[in-house]
Amino acid sequence: MERKITATSVGYETQDGANVKLVRVLSRRSAKTFDPILMLDSFDTTDPEDYKGGFPLHPHRGIETISYVYHGGMRHRDTLGNEDTVGDGEVQWMTAGSGIQHEETIPVAERMLGVQLWLNLPKKDKFAPPGYKAVSRDEIQEIPFEGGYLRLLAGAYGKHRGYQSNYLPLDYYDVHLERGAKLTIPTKFEKSVMIFTLKGRVKVDGEEIPEKTAVKFGEGDQVTLEGLEDENYILFISSDKLDEPIAWAGPIVMNTQEELEEAFSDLKKGTFIRESLHIEE
Repeated sequence: MERKITATSVGYETQDGANVKLVRVLSRRSAKTFDPILMLDSFDTTDPEDYKGGFPLHPHRGIETISYVYHGGMRHRDTLGNEDTVGDGEVQWMTAGSGIQHEETIPVAERMLGVQLWLNLPKKDKFAPPGYKAVSRDEIQEIPFEGGYLRLLAGAYGKHRGYQSNYLPLDYYDVHLERGAKLTIPTKFEKSVMIFTLKGRVKVDGEEIPEKTAVKFGEGDQVTLEGLEDENYILFISSDKLDEPIAWAGPIVMNTQEELEEAFSDLKKGTFIRESLHIEE
């Protein structure tokens, strides 16, 4: 059964961090609809002035942040001593878990194009040990099909396997479609499924979806994408709906107001970092 569109969210220009210009597509107001994806920010510029300030040191707890750098670079540094940079076509995956503080800077590039997701952690994993993983180009499979190819950023696609977090399962694909090309992606019926049009336009469920738009689907066992421009980059995301309470303040996402208050109290007392960082090779 083909999945039907249940919601769309068109991105809008805003600023975050040290005046970094970005397109915010998902946020607090869409969190229940797109569960478990809390936030989706897209970066798309050829002007280094738009991002030169980066994102100064800030805390996270209760989530995973997943940055896909299509063009350009992103440098990560945290208070636990880890420093790393990902570049064209690579993924930066950070598990905040019980607590981490980090900063992100963006090196000058001809074009900065990419996406950052905030993936919610289940209540049982909110205080998991913090971790970091750079998914390099040689770890990302490119799977060809007629009229395009699919980059397996995380999870599984058919018999192919990519990186997978230890917590909430996530299938994350970068689908490249030529004009008029189609791809039908099988899905497990109960999964929470969405797409995001990073570049170009796509037709899905009989509707034309413009660039920088997220689409949420109802239940079903497949989604069919059709490219409408010469180049179309479509991000496909499938995970498990949590259907848990969300208590969200700034960069911290917990299940109750009391947990939020505890987190900000920990920041004031200097006890926010509870465990050493785990770095995956």
